[in-house]
Amino acid sequence: MTLTKFPRYYEYYAKTFRIDETPDGGMVGYLHNWDTGRFDQRTDLIDKVLFATSTPDISRLDEDEFISETESNRSRYLSGDGPIFPLYETIRALYAAAKSEGRRLTAEEWALVMNLRRRTIRMWEDEFARQAAGEPPSFEYRSKWDR
Repeated sequence: MTLTKFPRYYEYYAKTFRIDETPDGGMVGYLHNWDTGRFDQRTDLIDKVLFATSTPDISRLDEDEFISETESNRSRYLSGDGPIFPLYETIRALYAAAKSEGRRLTAEEWALVMNLRRRTIRMWEDEFARQAAGEPPSFEYRSKWDR
């Protein structure tokens, strides 16, 4: 019986980090790369993340927090012409409208933001899986540092 449920989500020095279980019962870690939008395998960080006791820079996240942080960073650091980017614009417009009206997002707006972020994270996962299978990218994107 496994006592630990996977995946497990963390924030590691402002980047999201995910730990998955391997088929043999081990663990593999993935750190979000702001330049590429991908999750790079970083199993070397697992012990640092799991046993962090004295730093506020490493914290546990629930799945929604993980999705929100990951997609907020992708929206901030990546741009392009694919189908994901208009969804990011919709999210930005919701935040801008609330800010201009001097208020927080309503519950309905927050639910829409989270639904859009769940959608975009799946779209990125699907895109990266296609590329890993040898298919060419289905859209172009770049890091804000590539401009």
